[in-house]
Amino acid sequence: MQLNRPATRILTRSLIHSKRVPRPSHAARFLPSRALATQPEAEASQAKPDVPPTPKLSNWPRFLQILGRTTLITLLAGAGTFYYITQRERSPGAQLPFDDAKKTVVILGSGWGSSSLLKTIDTTEYNVVVISPKNFFLFTPLLPSVAVGTLNPRSIIQSTRYITRHKARGVSVIEAEAKDVDHVNKTVTFVDNSEVQGQITSRTIKYDYLVMAVGAEVQTFGIPGVQEHACFMKELADAEKMQKRFMDCIETAAFPGQTNAEQERLLHMVVVGGGPTGIELSGELHDFLEDDLKFWYPELASKIKITLVEALPSVLPMFSKQLIEYTESTFKESKIDIMTKTMVKEVKPNSVILQMPDKSIKELPCGMVVWAGGNKGRKVTNDLMAKLPAEQNNRRGIVVDDYLRMKGADSIFAIGDCSVTPYAPTAQVASQEGAYLARMLVQMAKKDSLEQKLAALETEHQTAANDEDRKRIGDEIEASKSQMAKVKLRPFHYSHQGSLA
Repeated sequence: MQLNRPATRILTRSLIHSKRVPRPSHAARFLPSRALATQPEAEASQAKPDVPPTPKLSNWPRFLQILGRTTLITLLAGAGTFYYITQRERSPGAQLPFDDAKKTVVILGSGWGSSSLLKTIDTTEYNVVVISPKNFFLFTPLLPSVAVGTLNPRSIIQSTRYITRHKARGVSVIEAEAKDVDHVNKTVTFVDNSEVQGQITSRTIKYDYLVMAVGAEVQTFGIPGVQEHACFMKELADAEKMQKRFMDCIETAAFPGQTNAEQERLLHMVVVGGGPTGIELSGELHDFLEDDLKFWYPELASKIKITLVEALPSVLPMFSKQLIEYTESTFKESKIDIMTKTMVKEVKPNSVILQMPDKSIKELPCGMVVWAGGNKGRKVTNDLMAKLPAEQNNRRGIVVDDYLRMKGADSIFAIGDCSVTPYAPTAQVASQEGAYLARMLVQMAKKDSLEQKLAALETEHQTAANDEDRKRIGDEIEASKSQMAKVKLRPFHYSHQGSLA
């Protein structure tokens, strides 16, 4: 046992002081185990207890802290951005004044084509003047929603001055009606047709480029009673007038004591015209009757009827066959009667006279007739076309080339419903025409600038004092010619984005 004491002492020291013990010889390898077995409990109690491991901290509080800071920064940044954008929209800043050295572009109208042109055109290259009887842009596809009371009239208009106020150069907006265009002297005569007039009501201004975007007016074909008894769907006032007439029919039908025959007449709505306007209006009327009036007038719901009258063999004749079939099937499911190959002969206060496909005459009692039977050119458009009878021989509107330039007058462009193109007269086409014309005007301005620069360089080249100056100017002339060759005017092509009817 005495031989084990040195090994025991060595082991005890190593446990107490946590020192590394040199490796014993081969003979003493088994001594520590024996010493542990015979070690007194007192010496074992003197050893230090093991230190417990440090618990691992959770990342959840740190994540919440980062999330809170990120959310706060995002809210502050969003509020600051919103405040900046709203203030910039309300106060867009100073604009460049009219520059006599720049060419003047006069735009007639404030519809789809002209508004798209205004939004896209670079006013740093031109002085721009807008002449229109309306000082706002009207979102015409939503007119049926105003007519049935779904939308407020002010929600589908945008001020023209709001668009022009955000341009680099100031744009002159004149609320007036264009009366005459002189394509020879390049002048436009316009008059103030508002209810409140001043001492000056007519004026004539000159232009370098004129954009005819006056649209069209309703075509009645001279049918008796259309102007007096039918409602139209062309302007905002037309939609408001139809809304009043429509609700009067409903309330009159609900008046106590009305006979069933009179209720059916009052609740029969006739829409004339199977184009986009007539289709949209019929669908909007049906949705309004089904979604709202059924709950307000449950006793009248079963008596409401909508009839669509079209003189051609099918509705939407300018669209694809697939869309025509879809429209007809949808209307059939909605119980909207479609009467094709049927012509309107007369509109009376309480009925409409129709010529059926078999040439027979039928009187159809109704409470309201909405006329969407087509468009015709305005007087200013017809007068301008009459001055160029050889080139302008289409009664539908102004004939233009592939660059939307009026044939016979190179300084006049025509877009929208007042022009004749291979495309349907829709808002989508007019909007793309306006954007295209704005881009083309920029290219024309670049070309004009290069031509002026080239003319000045050629004059300077002839008066150069020495060969070195001639060589330098000659290099600039070649560079200008190279730049002019890159400026190319591409013809207009409509990009079809889908049909909505």
